[in-house]
Amino acid sequence: MPEVTLTVQRLRDLPDDERRRRLERSAATIYNDEMRAYARQVLADVARDGDAAVAAYTARWDGVALAPEAFAVRPEEIAAAHRAIGAELRGALEDAIARVRRYNEWLRPPEMALEEIEPGITVGIRYQPCRSAGLYVPSGKGTFPSTMIMLGVPAVTAGVERITVVVPPRSDGSVDPAVLVAADLLGITRIIRCNGAAGVAALAVGTASIPRTDVVVGPGNPVIAAVQLAAAAYGTVPLVVMGPSEAIIVADGSADPARLALDLLNEAEHGADSAALLITTDAGLADEVAARLPRYLDRLPDPRRTFAARALSNLGGIFVAADLEEALAWVDRYAPEHLQLAVRNPLAVAARIRHAGEILAGQSTPFAAANYAIGVPHALPTSGAAVASSGVTVLSFLKASSVASLTEEGLRAVAPVAVRLGRHEGFPAHVMAITEREALS
Repeated sequence: MPEVTLTVQRLRDLPDDERRRRLERSAATIYNDEMRAYARQVLADVARDGDAAVAAYTARWDGVALAPEAFAVRPEEIAAAHRAIGAELRGALEDAIARVRRYNEWLRPPEMALEEIEPGITVGIRYQPCRSAGLYVPSGKGTFPSTMIMLGVPAVTAGVERITVVVPPRSDGSVDPAVLVAADLLGITRIIRCNGAAGVAALAVGTASIPRTDVVVGPGNPVIAAVQLAAAAYGTVPLVVMGPSEAIIVADGSADPARLALDLLNEAEHGADSAALLITTDAGLADEVAARLPRYLDRLPDPRRTFAARALSNLGGIFVAADLEEALAWVDRYAPEHLQLAVRNPLAVAARIRHAGEILAGQSTPFAAANYAIGVPHALPTSGAAVASSGVTVLSFLKASSVASLTEEGLRAVAPVAVRLGRHEGFPAHVMAITEREALS
């Protein structure tokens, strides 16, 4: 069983190659030539052979032989899932759904907003849901009804017409009953069990048993992320890159070392390819956390203990920053999926963060609470994608149409600009559409 390396390092002394490796993390795998080629191959296989390719990938990588007619989860399986889970778990699912729904309903913009910005010139925007969405719920390193909730609630709240869920089967060919119950509570009934990479490819190209979707989203290993990115070549929009989990905690001398150690393990236990980093301005605090971590680590069962040990020693670690400015500069360059601020005045510090999938202010806001129970998204951009993208919310499944309306007064106001730019760019019909219209009035 691997031991975690708990050496405390000064951030500024981190060698260039180690600094680069941590900043790249899973992106180094997702975007390499071999992974891109494999993703293209999966898509090509499914585009050519359809359900047969999906079945072949499922047999090869998941060890489950499924005929295409068995891909779809049957209504009686969903009914059995309700009987299989206890009342406490069902209640937790219902509470989580309620909070995520409240957050997304609060976030959802009005269907249309209009404003007269000048006399006779009215502009606005109209939001409508995308037609269809493919949601990938992983199962390789555990079961994730929380992911079903975090992806499903925003899609349902947006009003997406057709939602298809892909989830890899368990070894006996079944799907985790809690995932099925969560989907059913949301009114999502099209659930496909199959290999993850092939299933995501099917969402992009469509097969006889798996409908093509307009967008696809879901966390997973680098293969899943690479296939989603490659799906764009087939016209399906990947919403956000979500690879292996990653988190940074920024702490000052006011932080509790025991809570810091617990929250580091929270993210590290996701997988050996995860990254969990503590950056603190207090060297003594760093040493205390390093001393406490093994005690908590020893209480984890395998494989979570092995996952956490590797995540902390490989891409994670404990680092001392010279000051808060150095720590925050690292955060913005890293653009983490999860960020916790264990500092004095965390909300004031949060206002200084430019790039992070989520910002949790204070040690009373642990990653575990945000992952499951607050209502904010836990399906968040990884691998530095937070510099340009956001977590999955109702906004992810809405598209915007601009709206404009001119009165005759408004048209007279904008006409000179349109005519001059049309002439400069060499579009005489554009110019005529304005000048001849004026002649007619």
